Amino acid sequence: MKYLLDTHIILWFFSDFDKLTKAAFNTIFEPANDKYASVVSAWELSIKISLGKLKFEGGVKNFIQKLHENGFSLLPVEEKHVCVVETLPLHHRDPFDRMLVAAAISENMDIITADENIRLHDINCVW
Repeated sequence: MKYLLDTHIILWFFSDFDKLTKAAFNTIFEPANDKYASVVSAWELSIKISLGKLKFEGGVKNFIQKLHENGFSLLPVEEKHVCVVETLPLHHRDPFDRMLVAAAISENMDIITADENIRLHDINCVW
């Protein structure tokens, strides 16, 4: 199976496993599963670091390096993802979350998230 991790899930993976549910933890650590992080998450992280809202040692460059070191594939933003965004219901307006949902739909991935707004979309979620 292919799984896209929401930004906060990736941060918890790096810093605090205890925040993950058993289902999320087991899904992430199952060797047969393909784990993806979107470039959107790196973009969100870089903005929050630059605004002083988040700290990540080594910044976004280190974040991306850690993704690769931990077996995550980095999913680029593609035209088909952008086209899906305009079809999504307005459960919320967070542009990063909406791009993650659109990417997961476009790539036929389940998404691992604790975000209730994301889970409102017609998409398979693990939490």
